[in-house]
Amino acid sequence: MIKAFDRWDVEKIEIEDKGLKKYISLEPKIVPKTGARYAGNRFHKSKIFIIERLMNKIMVAGHKGKKHTRSSGHITGKSQTAYKIVEKSLEVIESKTKENPINVFVKALSNAAPREEIITIEYGGARYPKAVECAPQRRIDITLRYMTQGAYQKSFNSKRSIVETLADEILNAYHLNPNSNAISKKHEIERQADSSR
Repeated sequence: MIKAFDRWDVEKIEIEDKGLKKYISLEPKIVPKTGARYAGNRFHKSKIFIIERLMNKIMVAGHKGKKHTRSSGHITGKSQTAYKIVEKSLEVIESKTKENPINVFVKALSNAAPREEIITIEYGGARYPKAVECAPQRRIDITLRYMTQGAYQKSFNSKRSIVETLADEILNAYHLNPNSNAISKKHEIERQADSSR
């Protein structure tokens, strides 16, 4: 039986959020690096091991105010560096919680995934915000991006390493702690969606 990173068993991991079940792949890989061999299908991302998707986001976490440097300038495209960051972060999580770190990560992901978001509708020259339900694939994408951006912001120009900040971000999301960037963004988005109903 294959274990993730050749050490963590993913067989018994349960995804509690029924909406995300089809979109979080837990097919274990010793080295999660497929090189986008699934590309071509609109939902190809859903077939990729969820840890590999986290690694891909760490490589290019997305821009913040049109600037890529803060979120990913140190690493862009270095999959080996991303692999080491994720593996060490999972080790830190395991040492702190004494649980399977991939289970902790999956629970954190479903905790921090926003259910609603806002779109802008233009009607008669005026713009109105409108609350819409968030698609499951997008919920995961947004959450991974917020997690990696939050981790990078906390490690940028500080003494803390990306390994520590990523582990903290995942643990805070796991415990529903608002110190997590992903959790605070989720609350903010859902609050805005609620007020624009």
